[in-house]
Amino acid sequence: MEAKRTERFFLHEKAVLRWIEEPGVYHTGRDDLYELDDESFAFLEQCASPQGAPHERNEFIEYCLQEHILDTRKSHCAHPPVMKAPAPSLRYLELQVTDRCNLKCRHCYIGGGGSHELSAGQVRSVLAEFEALQGLRVLISGGEPLLHPGFGRINSFLPDFRVRKVLFTNGSLLTKEVLHGLNVDEIQISMDGMEKGHDALRGAGAFRRAMGALRLARDRGFDVSVATMVHSLNLGEFDEMERVFKDLGIRDWTVDVPCAAGTLKKNRDLQPGPEVAGKYLKYGFGEGPHGSEKGFGCGLHLVSVLADGRVAKCSFYADRILGRIEDGLLSCRGRLKPVRLSDLSCDCDMIETCRGGCRFRAETLGNPLGKDLFKCHLYGIL
Repeated sequence: MEAKRTERFFLHEKAVLRWIEEPGVYHTGRDDLYELDDESFAFLEQCASPQGAPHERNEFIEYCLQEHILDTRKSHCAHPPVMKAPAPSLRYLELQVTDRCNLKCRHCYIGGGGSHELSAGQVRSVLAEFEALQGLRVLISGGEPLLHPGFGRINSFLPDFRVRKVLFTNGSLLTKEVLHGLNVDEIQISMDGMEKGHDALRGAGAFRRAMGALRLARDRGFDVSVATMVHSLNLGEFDEMERVFKDLGIRDWTVDVPCAAGTLKKNRDLQPGPEVAGKYLKYGFGEGPHGSEKGFGCGLHLVSVLADGRVAKCSFYADRILGRIEDGLLSCRGRLKPVRLSDLSCDCDMIETCRGGCRFRAETLGNPLGKDLFKCHLYGIL
C-alpha cells in the first residue's frame, strides 16, 4: 500500500482569515465567505504563516485547493494576525473619497457636486483600521471617485490592504489608461436604464460612455456589476436591461428605488409611487451582501465615511453623524443603535427576508419605525 505523502500548504494570496461572528475565510477575488469550525480555522492559521503547514492531503484540503483557499506555492502576501471582531462585525465600509462629480444627475442623493475630499493619508488610515476590524469589502465611492486629485496615490496603496475593493463610478472617466494598473477587484457602474432612461437622468451621451466603460472593464478582466435606480422614465426598459446585462456577463445587477434626498427632492416626478416602483425590485441578479443577523434590519454590518471625514450609518444619514474618522471607526460604530425588526410596525412573514427594507426610505414615507412600502409592494403584501 502506497504511503501518503506529506506536503506543505499555504494560504492562497486571495484568501484572508476573518473572525467576525464566526471564524471563517474570505476570498477577496471572488467575494466568497466560508464559515469554519475551530479545528479548520486553526489549521488555516498555520497555513497563513510564512512556513506554511505540513499535512497529508485529505477531503478538506482538496476542497480548499479547488476553491483557491489553499495553495501549494508560497504566497508573498503578508497575513496579519487575526483578532475577533467586535459584534456586530463591521463587514462593509462605504468610503466616499470625494463628493465632486462631473455629472449633474437629477436623482443624486448628495444634491450636486461638492467640494470635499478625504486626503490620501486619511484613506490609508481608515483602510488600515477597517482591515484590523476584520472588514470584508470596501466600496470606494463619491461623487465620482476618479475625480479625486490624489486617486493615483490612493490606487497605489490599495494592494496593501487585504479586503475586496469595489470602485463605484458613473463610467464616464473609465478609460483604457485608467483601467491599466487599477488596483480594485470589482467595478460597479451606474446604469439607470437603456439610452433613453439613462440619459434622461444623467445627460446626453452618458449611456454610451457608461456602456463603453462597462465593456472595457469586462474585457480587461475585472468583475463588473451594475446598479440601477427605478425611475418614471425607465419603467419600460427593465426586460431589455436584464437581457443586455446577462449577455455582457455582468456579475451582479442591483436594482433599487432612489430615496427622496438631494436633487430628487426637486424632481419628485421621477420617483414612481410604491405601488408602481416596488414591483420593479424583482429585477436584478447576483448574490449581494453576506447576510445579516436574524432579527436585525439593514445596515447592521455597514458604516459610511463621508468626503468631509464624518462617519454615518450610511450616506443618506449624513445629517445624523456618528462622529468623525479621527474618533476611530470602532468608536463611531459603537454609537450606532442597530435596528431591531421587533421594533418595527412590520407584521408579515417576509420580514426576515426584506429586513424591514430601507429604513431611510421608510422615514421619508412618514414613520421611522414604519414599513418600507416599496418592499411591501414587491412581496405583494399591500
